[in-house]
Amino acid sequence: MSKVTCDVAVSLDGFMAGLNQTLDNPFGDGVGQRLTQWMLEEPEAHAEVIEGITAAGAFIMGRNMFGPGRDAWDMDWQGWWGEEPPYHAPVFVLTHHPREPLPMKGGTTFTFVIEGIEAALAQAREAAGGRDVSIAGGARTVNQYLAAGLIDELRVHVAPVILGRGERLFDGVGDTTLEPLGDVSGTALVTHLTYRVIHG
Repeated sequence: MSKVTCDVAVSLDGFMAGLNQTLDNPFGDGVGQRLTQWMLEEPEAHAEVIEGITAAGAFIMGRNMFGPGRDAWDMDWQGWWGEEPPYHAPVFVLTHHPREPLPMKGGTTFTFVIEGIEAALAQAREAAGGRDVSIAGGARTVNQYLAAGLIDELRVHVAPVILGRGERLFDGVGDTTLEPLGDVSGTALVTHLTYRVIHG
């Protein structure tokens, strides 16, 4: 049976992004590429992990991860990733503002969901065709799915960085039990941890 997975890059003190996300600062103040440096500088050392991140049959993300806007859509905005996003699969974006689906090169189509996290998950499961569904972020979206008991496997990629403030993983999630899976791996730039999320 397919799983709902989630890969998150976090600081050692648990932040997925800093404050004040903008067009010029997509990860917020003072973050830059510090949480994902391992993907950029050591892709071969983490090839299996990176492949796992992009292997899902469909993805779900929050509005903040898709772009810096919060109000009505700037219809020219097509995401941070250029003409060919890295997903190569359907992506469902949680939002309060309707927008027509946005097909991109390479097989990615962004579909905008205004009915909430469970509706987005139902659509993503159908689109994934039996493959896993990945909750791609950001922090608020991940925390909502964790709080609702809808994530089966959580993969945490911890960078040796302390941000001090920002958008924190596990905020508002409540009492949650995580069972470690597999071996801890990584390099000086990151530690990879995988957990099964135990529901109930």
